[in-house]
Amino acid sequence: MDKKSFTFDEIKLKLVNYCVYQDRCHYEVEQKMKEFLLIPEAKEEIILYLIKENYLNEERFTRSYIRGKFYIKHWGRNKIKMNLKQKGINDKLISKCMDEIDKVDYEKTLTKIYQDYFSKQNGMKEYQKKSKVIRYLMSKGYEYEEICEIINNE
Repeated sequence: MDKKSFTFDEIKLKLVNYCVYQDRCHYEVEQKMKEFLLIPEAKEEIILYLIKENYLNEERFTRSYIRGKFYIKHWGRNKIKMNLKQKGINDKLISKCMDEIDKVDYEKTLTKIYQDYFSKQNGMKEYQKKSKVIRYLMSKGYEYEEICEIINNE
């Protein structure tokens, strides 16, 4: 990709707009910076500016990411944690922010996904349906113990 040259202030403004559009983590901002020709000192100065002006906030990003992935995409805790780790968020912050997922909502969502997916499985024996649903729910990031609990309550 051909890197365009911008002034320092133009790059800073582009990165501010990038952070304003959607909450971002440090990793995403650093990846975006690779599009520009910047010396390390300039990158550091921009990162510090974004943090100081509260455009870049890891905790806000983490909480927003967790809410979005659970309430919109219906991902389970495991998949959310794994994706946050890939974005460079530390375990302590992930654990602290996991309270964004309400336990009752988590169980309701898991139950609804289970019932919807189970009802779509046709032409299989009961145990085949259950194992297929378990694999599906685990791929969505739900814990095996929670899945078994839902199955036993059905």
